[in-house]
Amino acid sequence: MTEARGHEMDLACFRSFRCGGGRVVTRDAAPERINFSADTPDFIHDPNGAVFADQAYVQSFVPRNARPGALPLVLVHGGALTGSMWETTPDGRPGWLTRFVQAGFTTHVVDGVERGRAGWCAVEGHWAGRAIMRTDEQAWTLYRLGAAADMAARRPFPGQRFPLAGFDDLCRNHVPRWLSTAPQALAALIAVIETVGPCILVGHSQGGWFTHAAATARPDLVRGCIGIEPSGMPALPEGWSPLGPDGRPQRRLLMLGDFVEETPFWADLAATTRSHVDQLRAAGVAATLMDLPAMGIRGNSHMPMMDDNSDTLAGLLVDWIDAGA
Repeated sequence: MTEARGHEMDLACFRSFRCGGGRVVTRDAAPERINFSADTPDFIHDPNGAVFADQAYVQSFVPRNARPGALPLVLVHGGALTGSMWETTPDGRPGWLTRFVQAGFTTHVVDGVERGRAGWCAVEGHWAGRAIMRTDEQAWTLYRLGAAADMAARRPFPGQRFPLAGFDDLCRNHVPRWLSTAPQALAALIAVIETVGPCILVGHSQGGWFTHAAATARPDLVRGCIGIEPSGMPALPEGWSPLGPDGRPQRRLLMLGDFVEETPFWADLAATTRSHVDQLRAAGVAATLMDLPAMGIRGNSHMPMMDDNSDTLAGLLVDWIDAGA
């Protein structure tokens, strides 16, 4: 995808290479290996020793026109993706990162544990299982672009808003993932939040689960949480309180797109999301369900930050944030 820095963002500061969480892993019984190439001398690599693992990577963008008193945003990617998903759309339009910074929000973009620039842990067996890779066929159905039988012909659902000419470009941005790293990913996200301070989380798909779990774990720091089609919702602990240090209840928003009923996997998840909104409200959370088709906004895929009305949807989120300021 096009680099976010190719779009105009009036930044007072751009920072990167800050990692959140993680721990040192030590290996002391691995055999030596000899690594070499044709144009360099032989190099004996000893894999024993200490390495860092289970950390997140964070990019921070501070706008010149920062809103006075506005809470920063923390963007958390979905499964098989990295923080680059927020930068631009597959057809090269500015992504939500650009729009949020232009709206005056300091914005932190996370690459979670074992994704993108957070890096892999090369210690064999440190993460259970093995890495998997999302196929293009899985992406077509999981992102609700069209029926599975229509993938080869690239025939979308009628009214689909995703820029289909950019589908291959989106798939090029998929990265391997592990299925066993949820505890480490949640711990790293909480470490990021503790570094950022009071904030609003924005999570997509798998990242929607993580952001809501982190919001439940740290209501003292997470004052708002936006879940973009979360792939499941964590249970609330018994007796949990949504009140922050100022006595105000935590705010949460959950967004659902279109073509849900055409996709059984998402029909079940959408039902879970709607049920969880009721649970949040019963617990005292100021919870909002943004059901786009019910609002008359049709055609959105599982990737609304990339659909052709992405700017409109970013504006809706900014309006929701402003309403709670």
